[in-house]
Amino acid sequence: MTSSDTAQTPQTITMFGADWCRDCRRTKAQLDGLGIAYTYVDLEADPAAADVAREISGRTNIPVVVYPDASHHVEPSNADIEAKLRELSLI
Repeated sequence: MTSSDTAQTPQTITMFGADWCRDCRRTKAQLDGLGIAYTYVDLEADPAAADVAREISGRTNIPVVVYPDASHHVEPSNADIEAKLRELSLI
């Protein structure tokens, strides 16, 4: 899914990233491989969304992954994402 809509619904995961970012590609591949539905915000296509990601994380690093419980990860490892998805009973 690709969307510039950054609104969170109760079961939405939003990932802010860019195609040139190796960690972003890895995180997308992990979410896709696990069959997790998410909204991808492409910071190259929507540069203003970088400000939103920075407001959420307090940092300029990407990816920023925002979970349905309003928590987030910045540059998460695959293990970080898997643990959070298990905590939320999404996998």
